[in-house]
Amino acid sequence: MHETPVISVVDDDAWSREGIRSLLQSLGYHAVAFASAEQFIKSDSVRCTACLITDLQMPGLSGFDLQRHLKNEGHQIPIIFVTAYPEERYRVRALAAGAICFLSKPFEEEALISCLRAVISE
Repeated sequence: MHETPVISVVDDDAWSREGIRSLLQSLGYHAVAFASAEQFIKSDSVRCTACLITDLQMPGLSGFDLQRHLKNEGHQIPIIFVTAYPEERYRVRALAAGAICFLSKPFEEEALISCLRAVISE
């Protein structure tokens, strides 16, 4: 078990995924990254993730599919969606299903930090 909260990042875009992971690590979080929702679901990180940051549109399972799967499996992981497709209908759907934040790429680092602080007490 990690002393610092585990933040999992799921994004099919390597540049975005690693950028978010690096930012989180620079802020002192234990960050792990996955190239797909399927990789995350199969990992041990599901059990210890304090917050999930996921892309919305990915090959295979989408961010919405991942959110639904986790809920169906009984995992109550707070989710922050990041997307290059910031349509209002997606934002409404994500938040209605329990997401804590919905950020448009590119987003300000402070916006992500604010979302994390809403979930994780340091």
